[in-house]
Amino acid sequence: MPENSTAGQMYWKRNLTLMIILLTIWALVSFGFGILFRPLLEGISIGGTDLGFWFAQQGSMFVFLVLIFVYAFLMNRLDREFDVHED
Repeated sequence: MPENSTAGQMYWKRNLTLMIILLTIWALVSFGFGILFRPLLEGISIGGTDLGFWFAQQGSMFVFLVLIFVYAFLMNRLDREFDVHED
């Protein structure tokens, strides 16, 4: 953690903001596209099935994996910015 209290608070604030944004994207994709908006996505076909079904079965998992890598990349960049990175 950064030595300065203000820098430490800013680091955690940015970390929490990043987590909230990524979790919101994940919730929108998995719950929203897979369940709530599925009837709206029925007319769009992907891989021989409708887009809503695809998100419910596979798409949300793919997005979740991408979000893991995005989180790791952005956290490494944030750690370097606040000089708390590992060498």
